[in-house]
Amino acid sequence: MYATGIDLVEVERIKKIYERYGERFLHKVFTEREINYAFSGREPFGRLAARFAAKEAVAKALGCGLGKVSFKDIEVLSRQGTSPEVVLHGHAAKIFREKGFTGKSLSLSHEKKVAVAICVMWRG
Repeated sequence: MYATGIDLVEVERIKKIYERYGERFLHKVFTEREINYAFSGREPFGRLAARFAAKEAVAKALGCGLGKVSFKDIEVLSRQGTSPEVVLHGHAAKIFREKGFTGKSLSLSHEKKVAVAICVMWRG
């Protein structure tokens, strides 16, 4: 069995939230590793928007949405030359195990205006 989730985020929306709330926003939504990665490149808000979309997509694939898991329960890591990796913590990891999922895959993309993420989880 498969479960999927997809989300689309406007990059400007993330930038405006950051301009309004600054570090408080970053530390509520993103892990230190996600923040460090985003600000290590030329397009930090595109990277942040892609991770925000990924968190939504993962929560949808889990079947619970972000109301049942926290933003930081879903961590999106990127390493040069590899696909992004989803690391689940806390309640998100518990739901993943309870639903019997054995694998997950994530794809991200961002352009100047929008970021998109799709997550697929499977059993067996």
